[in-house]
Amino acid sequence: MSSRFRVLNAYGPTILSLLLLLLYQPTEAHVIDRAVSSAPVRERISINADWRFWRSETNPDGLIYDQRSEGSVQVLKPWILPSANDFIANEANQNVRPAGNPGGNVSFVQMSFDDSEWEAVKLPHDWAIKGPFYTGDSPVVGGGMGRLPSHGVGWYRRKLSKNKTDEGRTIYLDIDGAMSYAMVWLNGNLVGGWPYPYNSFRLDITPYLNVGDDNQLAIRLDNPNDSARWYPGGGLYRNIWITKVDSTHVAQYGTFIMTRDVSSSSATVDLSVRVENKGATSRQIEVATDVHVFDPVRGVARAKVAEFERSSVTLAAGEKQVLDGSVTVANPRLWGPAPVQKPYLYVAITRLYTHNQTIDSYQTRFGIRSLTYDANQGLLVNGELIHIQGVNNHHDLGALGAAFNVRAAERQLEIMQEMGVNAIRMSHNPPAPELLDLTDRMGIMVLDEVFDTWQHNKTANDFHLIFDDWHEPDLRAFIRRDRNHASIVSWSYGNEVGEQYDGKAGAAVSQMLLDILHEEDPTRPASISMNYAGPDLPFSAVPDIINLNYRGNGIRDTPAYSNQVGIRTEPQYPAYHAAFPEKLIFSSETASTLSTRGTFIFPVVNATSAPVNETSGSSEADMQVSAYELYSANFGSSPDKVFGTQDASPFVAGEFVWTGFDYIGEPTPYYTARSSYSGIVDLAGLKKDRFFLYQARWRPNLRTAHIVPHWTWPEREGLVTPVHVFSAADEAELFLNGESLGRKERGEAEYRFRWDEVVYVPGELRVVTYKDGEELANATARTAGDATALRITADRTQIQNDGYDLAYITVEVVDGDGNVVPRANNTIRFSVVDGDGEVAATDNGDPADFTVFHSTERKVFSGLALAIIRAVAGGSGTVTVEAASESLEGAIAEPVFQVSPKVPSTFRMLFYDASSNTTPGQLLWIDFLDVTSTMGFGGRKGYGSVWRFKLVGEGAR
Repeated sequence: MSSRFRVLNAYGPTILSLLLLLLYQPTEAHVIDRAVSSAPVRERISINADWRFWRSETNPDGLIYDQRSEGSVQVLKPWILPSANDFIANEANQNVRPAGNPGGNVSFVQMSFDDSEWEAVKLPHDWAIKGPFYTGDSPVVGGGMGRLPSHGVGWYRRKLSKNKTDEGRTIYLDIDGAMSYAMVWLNGNLVGGWPYPYNSFRLDITPYLNVGDDNQLAIRLDNPNDSARWYPGGGLYRNIWITKVDSTHVAQYGTFIMTRDVSSSSATVDLSVRVENKGATSRQIEVATDVHVFDPVRGVARAKVAEFERSSVTLAAGEKQVLDGSVTVANPRLWGPAPVQKPYLYVAITRLYTHNQTIDSYQTRFGIRSLTYDANQGLLVNGELIHIQGVNNHHDLGALGAAFNVRAAERQLEIMQEMGVNAIRMSHNPPAPELLDLTDRMGIMVLDEVFDTWQHNKTANDFHLIFDDWHEPDLRAFIRRDRNHASIVSWSYGNEVGEQYDGKAGAAVSQMLLDILHEEDPTRPASISMNYAGPDLPFSAVPDIINLNYRGNGIRDTPAYSNQVGIRTEPQYPAYHAAFPEKLIFSSETASTLSTRGTFIFPVVNATSAPVNETSGSSEADMQVSAYELYSANFGSSPDKVFGTQDASPFVAGEFVWTGFDYIGEPTPYYTARSSYSGIVDLAGLKKDRFFLYQARWRPNLRTAHIVPHWTWPEREGLVTPVHVFSAADEAELFLNGESLGRKERGEAEYRFRWDEVVYVPGELRVVTYKDGEELANATARTAGDATALRITADRTQIQNDGYDLAYITVEVVDGDGNVVPRANNTIRFSVVDGDGEVAATDNGDPADFTVFHSTERKVFSGLALAIIRAVAGGSGTVTVEAASESLEGAIAEPVFQVSPKVPSTFRMLFYDASSNTTPGQLLWIDFLDVTSTMGFGGRKGYGSVWRFKLVGEGAR
């Protein structure tokens, strides 16, 4: 690229422009509808907009779900319990609603209440993420829950409409998740609720709606402190819908699709359809279902491939019935995990008819695949052995908090797939439904989990308070909602529960839950994640398969952990395999390796794994953990140790690492911090060095090498500074300033190359790696100079104008040669200086940074920082994002434009040229052909002009 395309900004900012989609996007169309047709017989309407919100840290209204310690309050539990009746199998155990209308006299539910002074919000909404953080030694909310104000009572209010044409229809309120103890009033009448914040639930609001636009909906949430071990968020943090149907319709979660006898030539698809009549008279209907190929990108049905035989049924008023059928699909396209298989999907479209008139249409997405759980080999998908390369993820989305966002979740999954992940464990609760749509589409297997506790508590106000009343409806609702997802390969109905310690009594609770689960889904195995129950205890004999947390790899069993207190076991895979030779085994949690991105602490332990403590791998003053990726929680292990124990037990089906991403809360080992240290990727989505160790393991054919640590250590000249290299190679040679430091072979049960006696000299480290005698990959680490500039990159340059889509902007502090300055901590100011966009949040991945996430100022951490940009709903054109730092004033800005595979073969860039060969500010259109890689444009001091780009051409990203 000619040097004349250079830029100076006198104030030191770097500018990036994003081209928004010019196509119209309805404001609320950010989620592809999962289970309904666009036909007018069934309507699903987002009501995420136009809410008013208010929160109190104390109880402002005298209401409560059940008595805790609030003194004189009105308990609404008897009126809420009937909301669960559809998920209680034995009618004798269902709940009868008492007379009365508790809470009807509270001003917040009244039509006349003036909420104009309340905060205007749109959903999904997390009230706690805006902070501020609680700091100090006695925070109101502690480090375990993220030091954010998630506690308190929150009220949400919104108007609803009912058309005259809705008369005679059944109208439901569908809430995908509400944190927590949700209770709902409509026009002053208590409708119902659901305490468990992670489950989706439905309320029939038909009796309470009036024709017109003035129906007042009010939702109360109560989020007690000490209700979780991690950051829960607070509020209506998932999507909410109004569903309008004929009085006779397919019931909630009303279809169940199973596939069997699967081969490349044919597959049998079994379908159960639950229909219900909410009307006052009997109804005779016909039920017909067609199977189509499903296009997950556009969310539409394509070619029809099969149809079920029509069924006729007469439903009495208030009756429900289940209709079963089977059909053969010829030459099916099978769903399988990427990248070794393709995640093909189908959709079953079920229609109800009366007198040849369609009265309901319901869509069910599914995949055709076979799953085999082999105790000696592992998991086979469509007959092919697939080693589980999984991670655990909590439900928060970093700086966005618990408020679900499709693009934020998609980005997390994309980063994980780049590393080699093929499976996700939903720890430790049901996910947003759209997350499972993503795993279906992207070909990622799922271990779907429902409970973290049963009757024994882990915190004072967790699920144990409602387990006895709600375990059955919560478990049934969870399975029915999710069981048609092709990506789900197993269920987990508990995590490290206290009942492990209860002998036969604990095993009986487990068996009771497993029996319920089998009633709802007999096709997949289920288990609980065990960290205590040994192979000789009755608890371990109950589940269908064995899920181990840490026990498989050994806990505190090596010399480095000898001074640690707690459970101590040798690697337990062989013992469980011997005790249960017919059961598949995998680890549902491994490693719990801890680190902060880009920080290195000396000396380095001369072992493959060691606990973090005051003398090992930590800097307590900075709340940092060394990124040599050798240090773990005291019950955990390094990745290297986990790899070794699994390779020694080839019957193990794989692992789910704790965790894929750092998450808010649970900040072991420093509970004075805000967020965890266990992620392979930090809270901002920036890769730690550990990412490349797992990538070398899980993508062994990828030609990569990665050097640890960085090579900018002015205070360490003449001191031993170990160098480690992560690569799938079998040999590697390290050079320092051109001189070889030795060629090493990777030995058995070794997963990194180590040169532990390197003496630091500034300059250049270079490694060349080999596989089977041929060069595989090389990498270089150079000593960085003084920080002089910012470099800015967007994860994509085209976003939808629906008010939800996001672009993630990474800023690097670089020296004059473009090297990242790895210990830079400059303050960056982010702003949208032009266009229909806004800075939604910023972060840097530092667990000890208590700057609120919505701040537009952020210190870089280890040379990097992040801004999340959201387009304004209905906007268009370009959005110009500026990153500026006073400490880099007058520095050269070097924007980088990442070209996606969807760029057309020819496109153009618009520059404001600052070269001395043209008039300052002159417009230059530059054509580029067949661009498929990153393009960078550097600059020098000039006329203080602004750098922008704009793509021209249909399909450009």
